[in-house]
Amino acid sequence: MSKIERLRLPEDDATFGSNRIFDLFQYSPAVTANGLVFVAGQIGLRADGSIPEDSKEQIEVAFRRIEAVLQHLDLDFTDVVELVSYHVDIGSQLATFREVKERYIRSDFPAWTILGVASLARPELIVEIKVVAATRK
Repeated sequence: MSKIERLRLPEDDATFGSNRIFDLFQYSPAVTANGLVFVAGQIGLRADGSIPEDSKEQIEVAFRRIEAVLQHLDLDFTDVVELVSYHVDIGSQLATFREVKERYIRSDFPAWTILGVASLARPELIVEIKVVAATRK
């Protein structure tokens, strides 16, 4: 039988601010099960609740949020085995997305699925990223 662990962030987390959004929508930032970590989809939402207007900054913030979740679990991007990115406008975003992604994922490339979507949780959002990582235990 596998042990399932749900990540709870510190209430003063520099990247997320608090667990308010997770509690409001009743989900965890990450769940560990059977040696894998499932990181919930991350968006370009700053700790203060604002969303950057600039697409590159939104993508950067989403990657920083994933990085913060991984760090809370003593992991990093080399542990990521799958990345799924959801884009409202792939044509105008993909080059920028790749540029930002290459700063975070430089080796040990994960499987990557790119999906176009009509919209995300808020109209001003342009990208959401989710990852699966392997634990080091």
